Amino acid sequence: MLRIGLLALTLAGGLYAQTPLHMYKSPSCGCCGLWGGHMEKNGFTLKETKTNNLYEVKIKAKVPLELASCHTAFVEGYIIEGHVPAEAVKELLAKRPEGIIGIAVPGMPLGSPGMEQGDVKDDYDVIAFDAKGNQTLFKSYRFSR
Repeated sequence: MLRIGLLALTLAGGLYAQTPLHMYKSPSCGCCGLWGGHMEKNGFTLKETKTNNLYEVKIKAKVPLELASCHTAFVEGYIIEGHVPAEAVKELLAKRPEGIIGIAVPGMPLGSPGMEQGDVKDDYDVIAFDAKGNQTLFKSYRFSR
């Protein structure tokens, strides 16, 4: 019985229930709040900081400009830029790839967490980046049309 309970907790994202995620966002951005809700539903503990100076947060964190999106978050020493699915964040935390300082979903693709628009879903990639700005594909999300 204990094993079944642990499995259910794991499947519900329980392993991340104590993992704090700190998001910096514009005070007026609604989709950022929706993304934060997605992360909470997937077991992360969210702290929000509203700021009108996101550019400085991104520069200090070494987010490559071409990967910038509407919010920047930090979890266990990693940078999470934009509408990255919780599944990809969990994969990053499990794998901890050498040299990678963060992952990003550039822009604001429809259908990504926080950017849901009914059945409309754009294909998009999650890009990993290092401190020098080098980028590699981390994960792809493709939807049949």
